[in-house]
Amino acid sequence: MFAGKTLLITGGTGSFGTAVLRRFLDTEIREIRIFSRDEKKQEDLRIELANPKVKFYIGDVRNYDSIVPAMQGVDYVFHAAALKQVPSCEFFPMEALRTNNIGAENVMNAAMACQVQNLIVLSTDKAVYPINAMGISKAMMEKLMVAKARMYGNATTVFSGTRYGNVMASRGSVIPLFLKQIQDGNPLTLTDPNMTRFMMTIDDAVDLVLYAFEHGNPGDIFVQKAPAATIRTLAEAMVRLLGADNEIRTIGTRHGEKLYETLLNREEMAKAVDMGNYFRIPADVRDLNYNCFFVEGQEVVSDFEDYNSHNTRRLDVEGMMDLLLKLDIIQEALQGERKNGHAREHHGTGDRISRICGQEPDGNTFTAFQHNAIQL
Repeated sequence: MFAGKTLLITGGTGSFGTAVLRRFLDTEIREIRIFSRDEKKQEDLRIELANPKVKFYIGDVRNYDSIVPAMQGVDYVFHAAALKQVPSCEFFPMEALRTNNIGAENVMNAAMACQVQNLIVLSTDKAVYPINAMGISKAMMEKLMVAKARMYGNATTVFSGTRYGNVMASRGSVIPLFLKQIQDGNPLTLTDPNMTRFMMTIDDAVDLVLYAFEHGNPGDIFVQKAPAATIRTLAEAMVRLLGADNEIRTIGTRHGEKLYETLLNREEMAKAVDMGNYFRIPADVRDLNYNCFFVEGQEVVSDFEDYNSHNTRRLDVEGMMDLLLKLDIIQEALQGERKNGHAREHHGTGDRISRICGQEPDGNTFTAFQHNAIQL
């Protein structure tokens, strides 16, 4: 469905946007447009890819006029641009509103004006029963998308969404932090060891985007079924996987953090369509006939419970290690550890040889002899 088409990715220099970009590079898509406000990241990505299929546009989703030129001639849009850090949004909620809500509205309006075929917005489990500004802004973004779909249906752009749990090793997430703490020999800092989070690889997340593009109806939100783990299980798995002995220290819950995250509330579970690896949440397409809201209820809702990180499949340390091994950042760290271990082994061999030869480890005789010994 993407052969000969043009895709626009807002926030295309972020970890998620870049992963979507790399996946689409392997298809017969005609052009991929990266829209973001970070010129340095765009330049780095342009040099790295050196691919004429990829075009770059500087702009800000807060500015409608900067979006429209990038949207001309586009067939598909993946809207990933957002403020995502919970503490940042908690302290600057108006900035979250401007980017995550007004920005999303600008992108959707531009898509309709430019007759885009399909647009997907990126949401989060924090949008379900939100208690922090980031989650509230993402919940409102979902409402904006569903309202557009309810109003216009298939008459113009098809709007749908994807909702994710924790995308492992994405920028600003805890796995890169734990990895750095391990490598620096510092304690791993947990806010609450019993806190649970859904665990998804970036490849799983991109698969969900492709699935939504192919199967989305106006207003649909797609959710991938995912396992979960406690933060302590994640920390223990990383320490064990990297052969480290760092202390694991509890520091207390941050601003706006939940004990567990929810991907579908019970009202959504009552109408969700099980698609195998995914749930499809169809849009609420009722109009402003208030009887539909206040007179005609649904008893079946009471029979369901949320789909959350406390009641989904729980990973143990071994299962978490298996999942971590799928991450490039972990594989690179393990390769680095193997190289360092190999270098230490060689250094030890050299020390022993130098002592036999009566030379210091940095002597010339040692260097030649060590090289020959290693080759053997």
